[in-house]
Amino acid sequence: MSRRHRIDDSEQAIFREAMRGSDVRPVHHDRADTGSPPPRADYRSRREAATSSAGDITAPSSRTSDGRVEPVRPSEALLFALDDLPARTLSRLKRGQIDWQAGLDLHGRDLERARHELEDFLREARDNRARCVLVVHGKAWSGATRYPVIKSHVNAWLRELPEVLAFCSATNRDGGTGAVYVLLRRTRDAAE
Repeated sequence: MSRRHRIDDSEQAIFREAMRGSDVRPVHHDRADTGSPPPRADYRSRREAATSSAGDITAPSSRTSDGRVEPVRPSEALLFALDDLPARTLSRLKRGQIDWQAGLDLHGRDLERARHELEDFLREARDNRARCVLVVHGKAWSGATRYPVIKSHVNAWLRELPEVLAFCSATNRDGGTGAVYVLLRRTRDAAE
């Protein structure tokens, strides 16, 4: 059994003197620096690429990636917002205080069909000037993947689409962590 050594003032003074003039700085958090950029930076570059190619919305090709995504847990709450979104708006979205005008249920869809239905749904919602929509992705996971595939991909896809300002897991009355509220860019705000 080990005991913690208590550091007295003279030991602290010796240590501070030894560190003076070095590049060592105090750490003010308990997170490790892995040296890799946060996942959001990758989504941001994909979003910029999607924005630059979003001018032709009649193009048959998909605007979201179909590659590997970060798996999320079935009960994990999802949250994303652009940096300049007002905190009050995000808070209202999280509390379910922004009425949603349309909904999409992706239960039972394969990955490719879910992706295309989501893109078509968001495009139509935006064309109809919807401000907020509900997307039900479910929480089911397959034995092969051991994580909820549709939920994980919806989490990635929504971050890439330029018309999405924010999204978060719904309140329990609207599906909880099996659904998300999606806040859309208003048509007049959109870069077209």
